[in-house]
Order: sequence, then structure tokens, then C-alpha cells
Amino acid sequence: MSQISTGGVNGGAMGIPAEVQHFIEKLTFADPDDIWESLQESLAEDWMALPVWARNLAFRLLCLQRPDDAEVLGQAGADLLSSGPDRDEFAERLMARAEELKSKEKE
Repeated sequence: MSQISTGGVNGGAMGIPAEVQHFIEKLTFADPDDIWESLQESLAEDWMALPVWARNLAFRLLCLQRPDDAEVLGQAGADLLSSGPDRDEFAERLMARAEELKSKEKE
């Protein structure tokens, strides 16, 4: 946790723009259905409309709230693959878990 602390940076303030702070706060307390719907709408309109960090955060929160939702995990993994090879291991785990869940549903 100490790696994400704001201590020592600008006297404790990170200098995050107000719009970003508002987005993070709104996302943090959003219902999982609202997060999913917003992601679907945003990705359908313009895949790059949300910055990578915002999509990653939204999918991360959604995956934590819906750890057994194959569709969510699969889409989160696929989206994460698009953000660069340094996250491929996480993406592959998400997609493997999604496939495992889909297999169990068919049984």
C-alpha cells in the first residue's frame, strides 16, 4: 500500500485534475450494473474514448464485484491485452478463468 500513498508528493496532494478525481469517485461508488453498462456503451461508441487507466480501473472494480461472471472476466482480459504486453499475464489469467466458468455452466 505504501507504493500508492500520496505522502511526500506535493505535500500530500497528487495534483490530480478535478475531472479525474470526480471520475474516480463516481466509479468507486458505482453499482456494478452501471459500470458494466457504461463500459459497454463507451466501448461500442469509441474503443479509445476512455483512457487505458480508466478502462483498467473500471474493469478491475467490476471483476472484484463479479468474480464469477465469465462475460465480464473475458472482456476485461481481452481489453487488458490491448494495453500492452506488460499486462498479458493478468489478461491471460482472466480469460482462462472466463473459459473455466463457461465450461462449468455447460455441464
